[in-house]
Amino acid sequence: MTLYRAQVLHTPDDPFRGGTLRADADAGLLVVDGVIVERGPYAELRRQHHDEPVVDLGSGLLLPGFVDTHVHYPQMRAIGALGMPLLEWLDRCALPEEARLEDVTYAREVAGEFVASLVDSGTTTALVFGSHFAPAVDALFEESAGRGLRITCGLVVGDRMLRPELHTTAQRAYEEAGQLARRWHQNGRARYAVTPRFSLSCTDELLASCAAVHNEVAGCWFTSHINENPAEVAKVRELFGCGYLESYDRHGLVGSRSVFAHNVHPTDAELKLMAASGATVAHCPTSNAALGSGLFPFDRHLSFGVPVALGTDVGAGTGFSLFKEGLQAYFLQRLRGPQGVPLTSAHLLHLATSAGADALGLRDQVGDLEVGKRFDAVWLDPTPGTPLDIGLRHADGPSDALAKAFALAAPHDVRGVWVDGERVKG
Repeated sequence: MTLYRAQVLHTPDDPFRGGTLRADADAGLLVVDGVIVERGPYAELRRQHHDEPVVDLGSGLLLPGFVDTHVHYPQMRAIGALGMPLLEWLDRCALPEEARLEDVTYAREVAGEFVASLVDSGTTTALVFGSHFAPAVDALFEESAGRGLRITCGLVVGDRMLRPELHTTAQRAYEEAGQLARRWHQNGRARYAVTPRFSLSCTDELLASCAAVHNEVAGCWFTSHINENPAEVAKVRELFGCGYLESYDRHGLVGSRSVFAHNVHPTDAELKLMAASGATVAHCPTSNAALGSGLFPFDRHLSFGVPVALGTDVGAGTGFSLFKEGLQAYFLQRLRGPQGVPLTSAHLLHLATSAGADALGLRDQVGDLEVGKRFDAVWLDPTPGTPLDIGLRHADGPSDALAKAFALAAPHDVRGVWVDGERVKG
């Protein structure tokens, strides 16, 4: 049993639906076996539990652990290649690097760097795009288990329009995915996700094998890309003779456990189907900007009722920080003018935490710091005299402090990270 003292900010109620930022300047959180069992003013909880150990996080901000809903593990070392659209970038940068993970020793090195980067940035839960090679996926699950993160991941599959060494067959994909799922799905904090790279690189036969795995592995997730780049969208229509979402839906792969990355260029019919099925979109704003993919139509997603969370993407993005990703989401909506959604700091925190927990079916466990939730938390405590420290000390209330955090915070400002009450950083 441990009593935490901190300034706590979180969004237990969705600000896109009338919720507001909840802020407690001097809160006490009593944690037992990784669960928040009591919450209230620190002085009051201290009187009630005067013999319990105290972790005093009085400076800085305590936030829920971040949830990244789209991040590519094999692209860790490809970050920073700028100036190319999606398909050229894949051919020149991402896919050559992904092919290197066939070497399991290399894959383990990358997995170690990847998981450490998630932790350093305050990400405690992630939906990870795995590798095309099963041993490399094992390496990622092993490394994540060692650090205690909540990871949903799977074998990436494709059977056309990739480098030949990344191609598979429907039967091999089915067998390898099944083996990985039996090893890792619901093993500790790990879960399995069926992961076709995108329709562009998958035949109907391969997507059918993905559907078979998804149907057989109870409670597993599905994730892929959709509507990222106009040339990609046009090629998918040429290959399948239908819209992008329909290429998945005709195999039964669109549902409440589906997360689609990007969706920059959706049709109204696709948004309507996503909303009806309960699928979520992982918005990756820095990647969309870096590849020139377009400005995310947040207003249309909201009007159709499609849930949106944040993803860093990583390879085509600019790092693992969901502070940076939230800030970029804010910038891009500003650039859309009257069509842009005016995002506040509460919206950004929601997108980085509780929205992601909703997307991954973990809202009963994580996403905020209410009683009954697991203690997954991030302590933001900048070095004295830095711009973020100055900004927080002179902030005009909690919302302004949170805005300054999204504008100025970097991984080195993250002083502590907890998963299930276990400190994994700091």
